[in-house]
Parts: sequence; structure tokens; C-alpha cells
Amino acid sequence: MTIPSQLRTLLFLVALPAALPAQPEVRDIVRRAADAEALNWKSARKYTYLERVKLKHLDSAGRVESEETKIHDVILLDGSPYKRLVAYGNRALTPAEEKKEQEKFARSMAERKKETAAQRAQRVGEYDLRPEWQREAWRDLAEAFDFRQAADAEWEGRKVYVIEGTPRRGFQPRSRTARAMLHLNCKLWVDKQDFNLVKAEVVAIDNIWVGFFLVRVAKGTRAGYEQTRVNDEVWLANQVQAYISARLGLFKVVRLEHEVSYSKLHEAGTGSLASAKP
Repeated sequence: MTIPSQLRTLLFLVALPAALPAQPEVRDIVRRAADAEALNWKSARKYTYLERVKLKHLDSAGRVESEETKIHDVILLDGSPYKRLVAYGNRALTPAEEKKEQEKFARSMAERKKETAAQRAQRVGEYDLRPEWQREAWRDLAEAFDFRQAADAEWEGRKVYVIEGTPRRGFQPRSRTARAMLHLNCKLWVDKQDFNLVKAEVVAIDNIWVGFFLVRVAKGTRAGYEQTRVNDEVWLANQVQAYISARLGLFKVVRLEHEVSYSKLHEAGTGSLASAKP
């Protein structure tokens, strides 16, 4: 029996998905990104960098009222980071400020030298685990949103999935971080090769109450971050941005633009106390 050409074409199209390599489901991509980030964090802890933090206070029209920039040298000191202030924007520290930073560094070294093995293990372990809110966010991310896959894109020459998320109806949050997700839309860029999250953006779609209703983060507040591939083994943050409008208490309203950038990313040495220098 001869099959008409139109029917052969239809049968081919039906069978095509089974013949092609399987594409992961969108929610599974997000789950794999969470797993990949846990492994990436362990590699990232070996790196040091310069951190530039710019904080702007804005008026109701978005004009800058005040601005401060701090630059920190972040080193690995005996298993966990130490952050040392090295400049205010383009201004070097004064002799008095430099002396203060050296004294702080010396105290930190002395404290770590006096640690017992158990105390050191606790300090290093707390760093390895990362802040609690980050653990909560990664744990609940895949279940907190309804996801849709947008057109694929490229990031630093690598293929990435682009995924958009809206709050998932019926999601039951297990933490304060997860509760905040009920009020956010998100957009994620996930590397197709190693499934690391290389870029993310979130925006508040309504007001978010924080704590005992003393702080209200306003609708429209947004934040994002970007990562870069280093030494072909790890993704490290190179930029974090947040635009925040919030009410503190009953009357005070703050509007902030917060930018953090990272440079001179490189793998640390042993980070031993003996080799550390102020």
C-alpha cells in the first residue's frame, strides 16, 4: 500500500520529537540550575576579588541626593573571606583610615589564630553553607513559579536557556524568602552546557511586607545580577544591581540604587594566616 505524500509528512513530524535528543522540561532546567549552583559555590569559595559598592539615595523624582562608593579587597583568610576597605570611590584612604583598617585586619588575624579546631570548622562551615536566605531561595525556586521558556540566547559566547517565571498559584512557601517569591516575576538565563544560572532579574509586582510589617518594599522594586565564566571552571558574579523603594515604619520612605561590581577575580593561594599580609 502506498502512503500519500501528505500523510508521510505528517507521520514524520509526529515521530520527529522521539528521534531528536530530548530537551529538558523548563522546571527541570531550573532544578538542575539549583543543583549546579550548589557545586559552583564550592568552587567559587577559592577565589578573591575587588568589590566596588555604590549606594545612591534618591529623591521622589529619582534624582540623586547623596552617593557613596566603597572598594573592598576580599581575600581568603584561613578558609573564609576577609573584606578590607581599600578606597572610597576614586579617593585613596587617608593615613588614619589606613591605620584603622590595618588594626582591624590584625585583630581578625589574632582572633583566627586563637580559634580551636572546632571553632575554625564552624566558621568555615558557615561560609560553605552560604547565607540562609540564599539556601531558601534556591531550595524553593523551582516550585515557587510557573515557568515558560522564551527564545534561547547567548551569554559570553555560550548558548543559554531564557526562562520567565510568574508566581505559582497554590504554592505554599516554607520560609520568609519563599513568601517574598509570591510577589515577584523573574527572568533567568541558564547555561545550556553546565546549567549554571548566569543572569537573573526579578521585579516586585505588588508591595512586599518584611518583618513585623515595619518595612514595605514597593511594587516596581527590581534587582538583577550577572555572572562571568572564570578559568573555564566556575561562574563568578561580576555585577549586582538593585533599585529599591521602601517605607520604613509609618512615615519614612527610602529610595535606593545599589550597584555592586567585581573585578580582578583570581584563584587564591593557600590563604594561610602565616602568609597573610595587611
